[in-house]
Amino acid sequence: MYRKRNALIIPAPLRQPVRVERIDAALPTMQRLVEGNVEAITWNDWYVYLNDEAGSIPLRLNARAEVLLREAGLDIAQPVSGTAVLLGHDDNGEELDAPPHLLRLAEQLFDAALAA
Repeated sequence: MYRKRNALIIPAPLRQPVRVERIDAALPTMQRLVEGNVEAITWNDWYVYLNDEAGSIPLRLNARAEVLLREAGLDIAQPVSGTAVLLGHDDNGEELDAPPHLLRLAEQLFDAALAA
């Protein structure tokens, strides 16, 4: 059974707010949030979950997620499309709440209050 985790969710449409949401960190939840198959990218102490078909289906570009990922040190080659879901992880790869340093960075970049 998966545990509830505080995820940083960055929707592609600018009219939708960046938010922290308590989610069940299970595959069906991730698929619902990214609207399809899930790709997980690991970096330092966190994961970003994206739609793995973003290059072949028409998903809206997600400039906010791309900026956050680059500012957090992730060198990504392709544009980010669709909703991005960020969670932390431990040394064994188990999902944790989104790390506080990512929440602070998102607050600074997007002028949003995101304390979980």
